[in-house]
Amino acid sequence: MCSFTFASFAQTTAPATNYDPSDAFGPLFYTQNGNEYRSASGAPGAKYWQNRVDYNITANLDETKNMVSGSITITYKNNSPDKLPFVWLQLDQNTFKETSRGYMITPARSRYGAHGEKFDAGYKISNISVAKKAGTVQFTSLVEDTRMQIRLDQPMSPGGDVITIKMDYSYILPKEGSDRTGHLTTKNGEIFAIAQWFPRMSVYDDVIGWNTLPYWGGGEFYCEFGDITYAVTAPASHIVLGSGELLNPQDVFTAEQLKRWNAAKSSDATVHIRSEAEVLDPKSRPAGDKLTWKFKILNARDAAWASSKAFVLDAARINLPSGKKSLAVSAHPVESNGMDSYGRGVEYVKASIEHYSKKWFEYPYPMAINVATNIGGMEYPGIVFCGWTAKKGSAWGVIDHEFGHTWFPMIVGSNERKFGWMDEGFNTFINGLSSEEFNNGEYKERPMNMHAIGKAVIGNPRYENIMLIPDGMTEANIGVNLYSKPGWGLDILRNQVLGADRFDYAFKEYIKNWAYKHPTPYDFFRSMENAAGEDLSWFWRSWFLNSWKNDQAIGDVKEVKVDGKLAAYTIQVKNLEKMPMPIILEVKTKSGKTEIVKVPVDVWMKNTSWLVRYATTEEIVEVNIDPEKVLPDGNPDNNTWKAGN
Repeated sequence: MCSFTFASFAQTTAPATNYDPSDAFGPLFYTQNGNEYRSASGAPGAKYWQNRVDYNITANLDETKNMVSGSITITYKNNSPDKLPFVWLQLDQNTFKETSRGYMITPARSRYGAHGEKFDAGYKISNISVAKKAGTVQFTSLVEDTRMQIRLDQPMSPGGDVITIKMDYSYILPKEGSDRTGHLTTKNGEIFAIAQWFPRMSVYDDVIGWNTLPYWGGGEFYCEFGDITYAVTAPASHIVLGSGELLNPQDVFTAEQLKRWNAAKSSDATVHIRSEAEVLDPKSRPAGDKLTWKFKILNARDAAWASSKAFVLDAARINLPSGKKSLAVSAHPVESNGMDSYGRGVEYVKASIEHYSKKWFEYPYPMAINVATNIGGMEYPGIVFCGWTAKKGSAWGVIDHEFGHTWFPMIVGSNERKFGWMDEGFNTFINGLSSEEFNNGEYKERPMNMHAIGKAVIGNPRYENIMLIPDGMTEANIGVNLYSKPGWGLDILRNQVLGADRFDYAFKEYIKNWAYKHPTPYDFFRSMENAAGEDLSWFWRSWFLNSWKNDQAIGDVKEVKVDGKLAAYTIQVKNLEKMPMPIILEVKTKSGKTEIVKVPVDVWMKNTSWLVRYATTEEIVEVNIDPEKVLPDGNPDNNTWKAGN
């Protein structure tokens, strides 16, 4: 009888709200304590480890067959505390086979497939060998879709054991390879954008061991760091540009081009290494049949390159905060050379790199190369591929976005295959700050109407959770889940919750602590909380772990009188949905005075509604919630109170 009475009472007095403070502010957010590998502070622990891989590659481009062939030496070091009886490699090109898992699950109309393109796709691999210093290692190997396992007769020992894997390989380049690699026909020749072009080691980490998710085409990459030395032999008529430092410019440029190349290294203005007028001039390339271009990039997780006889080539110096220099390079066909397009490419590259280096962490590579081709936008260390038809703000935007990826995930090496928001979303956020600064705001983004976004997107069941792996999302939703929503979230944290100073300091600490390492989402969450000094579990739950709605509403607005005279008003604000946010009120009085009142999110720790006391001796005529629309309130219809209504 007592239980029934209590239940009835609770039911009849329950507030008309979906908000439950214990859901948002429950204390048990972190399910694991910090440990010696990953500190509770969000930084790498005292015994953090990661394995290392160095690559030495000689490659050849056959432009008549659209074929890349090469020989690779992989030096793999096991820094883990574990024995490794086998190792895994990534064979990304195999996803373009008609029998691949990625091909099978990719719709015919998709940016992530090579559908409709009939060619002999996938790697052809031969002459595999494994060795240690002591000599040859016996092994067997297995290729399953986009992964190769090498099973060792004797396991790799923990704590620094090294093996060397060698193999020869070749593959046919797809024309449009998941919008990440491919080749474009221009009026002056083919542009080859070469990426995922060699077998790469999978990551073995302290989180799940071997990371062996297939390359389905949608999700991106998770790679180990190391030094990559590579030589590319291509037709002498081609210009080849690649990740890292060009080691032999004297062998591959004409005397005049070499002079201009060296001049660009000390010029803040764009230097034309090969002008539009020179593209069809045979004298703009050294005589001969083939040339070999040599490159090296240090402490990088990947490398890519591009080759074409159609390139206009521009360059200029990049000035870095330490006093070091890098080189901004733009390579594009004559069709993209206008000053409304990639004719300003070097200017855009230089500005982008200099901004992020000053704001967050210094750019680490000798060159920053933009290649205009048939890839909408894709990033690799030191080189990016951007859509060749982009104009004006779109050209700036794609260059700035792709080079923003230098910081996420090229420096901060998160697992893109699983957590695409940790590179795309972070990058989208920093792009907004970069565009605001570039050329006095030439391409500054318009302020977002977060009320409209809150109504249409936030909490909408059409969109999956941010934490879902990219390949598990509806393709049309990836733009929101990986890019926009995480970017909006960081904007809110910076501008409405922490303030720029605390946010920027914490974000820089995260970058510094995890540079050239492998953070998880919880390492990020802990880093931000520790450096900013704020428990943000309510935000991570609302925005990242769940897809909750936000809706604040104005309730009663009442006068408070003291000794019969007006002294204040109480303004009731109700929290009607599961996501809490700070309160921002605009209060207008009869004389025309307008004031903004801000209340921290803490009021929602134990309340579903809150009375904001506003001291005034003047009549209030209007109250509005969040007048600048900076918070994702999904129901603006209940945000306004007016006297007399």
